[in-house]
Amino acid sequence: MRFSAPLIEARLVRRYKRFLADMELGDGSLVTAHCANPGAMLGLLAPGSRALLSASTNPARKLGFSWELVEADLPGGPQWVGINTMRPNALVAEAFAQGALPPLAGYTRLRPEVRYGQGSRVDFLASGEGMPPGHVEVKNCHLMRAPGLAEFPDCVAARSARHMDDLAAVVRAGGRAMVVIVVQMRAARFDTARDLDPAFDRAFQAARAAGVAVHAHRCRIDPAGITVADAIPVADAIARA
Repeated sequence: MRFSAPLIEARLVRRYKRFLADMELGDGSLVTAHCANPGAMLGLLAPGSRALLSASTNPARKLGFSWELVEADLPGGPQWVGINTMRPNALVAEAFAQGALPPLAGYTRLRPEVRYGQGSRVDFLASGEGMPPGHVEVKNCHLMRAPGLAEFPDCVAARSARHMDDLAAVVRAGGRAMVVIVVQMRAARFDTARDLDPAFDRAFQAARAAGVAVHAHRCRIDPAGITVADAIPVADAIARA
């Protein structure tokens, strides 16, 4: 996914009210950018961090900028991290269209936002001739507290835990379900942040035990765009116990 226009460099002043971030532009002016990220953003909010913003072309929009990337000083060294949680679904759809997402090989169509389970909506329902319908849930990941280790979630994620329960129910009923974790940074492996949300970890491990497939893919990120790249290992619940 290439950004439609060059991003604008800024410095983070503060993030507040979850969806707002004050930024200092290169000319010293201050703007408030939309932060499309409901999480805690642990390790990504150091004042003065370099940030990259996209500018809206909609004159009616209240906030003219959206926060896309931050250069974070993570374990293992600084790197660009994608913080916009609205991007992963589009990244998965793009990778699928390019035939670059092996877990979805054989499918020919992704239908977004399909109702299922206990009032949930699955991110994509995959279909293809001779293929069973595939329920695909996409999760965004940008937490790193140890070198190379990507973790999810970065705060209590009750809604995501419910998604795991619903996907497990799909498999128990004879269907196919998977989770695609889009890691918007360089990472070598993935695990759940069970200390931050034990309930999500339990739901995640129960879903895997029921047969829900889990795939984690790191991204290539630079100021020009973000691309879903290669798969990284997902920690085994037994091995880590």
